[in-house]
Amino acid sequence: MNGDMKAGRAWVFGDNVDTDVLAPGQYMKLGIEEIARHCLESVDPTFAGGVRTGDVVVGCRNFGTGSSREQAPQALKQLGVAALVAESFAGLFYRNALNLGLPAVVCAQARRIRAGDQVRVDAESGRIENLSTGELLSCESIPAHLMQMLRDGGLVPHLERRLARERESHR
Repeated sequence: MNGDMKAGRAWVFGDNVDTDVLAPGQYMKLGIEEIARHCLESVDPTFAGGVRTGDVVVGCRNFGTGSSREQAPQALKQLGVAALVAESFAGLFYRNALNLGLPAVVCAQARRIRAGDQVRVDAESGRIENLSTGELLSCESIPAHLMQMLRDGGLVPHLERRLARERESHR
């Protein structure tokens, strides 16, 4: 396991969690802080107030379905969520999460994680350690080039670093 991954509490949701419950439409004209305060409130009213930095959101099939609004993964990141785990993700949501620097791990065994379990997610090796049960789950690893983008903080910081290196090499 990657030693720098801290354990977090699992917040578990079901199938087809859509972007409308992650970033409710009536708050979209407000800032991300306000959107985040309402994240998942229609599914779990305690989520936004109870989630802590380093916690992990676990879904089942088709997590992040719906519109392509990037505020959905951005609200989760704003709340301090360290990683997302699901059996499958909607394609645009998955890429938006990675672009924002939020690891999204595809795990066929996601349903084995229970709400409140302490879990450690290693996106690079594709492993989840459930510290509450002692179980080790195998998942799809995030490809190396996307892991580098995550380490850099997301797409924009990654591209800024890459451009800076290129400018430096041309001096």
